[in-house]
Amino acid sequence: MRLYLDQMIHPDVGDVLNQMGHDVRIAQNVGQDRSSDEEIMEFAQKEARILITLDEHFGNWVILPLNRHCGVVRLKVHPTTSPKILEVLIPFIEKVTDSGIRNHLVIVSKRGERWILTSEG
Repeated sequence: MRLYLDQMIHPDVGDVLNQMGHDVRIAQNVGQDRSSDEEIMEFAQKEARILITLDEHFGNWVILPLNRHCGVVRLKVHPTTSPKILEVLIPFIEKVTDSGIRNHLVIVSKRGERWILTSEG
């Protein structure tokens, strides 16, 4: 999978995902460590990557409306340590496909998933 990790996710999560065979870019490594949500989403789109984030704004259409996109996965983990993130994220990405997540916001936690279609097409 082509993934883009938002700025609040530690780069060691990306290292693990890369070792698993995923193509991962990390916000801090591409100069987006202080970018806005809109800029983060724009970069993910330009690179055709699924955005992985901890940011709750990606579920608030008033703040950041989502149009056509490769997919957004918002993780709900506490505490937001790399092991906790990987514990929730790995099982999820192992069972989904790039095309299956396209134009969806998926809120993923240890308790389950909530899939929201954000754009048709």
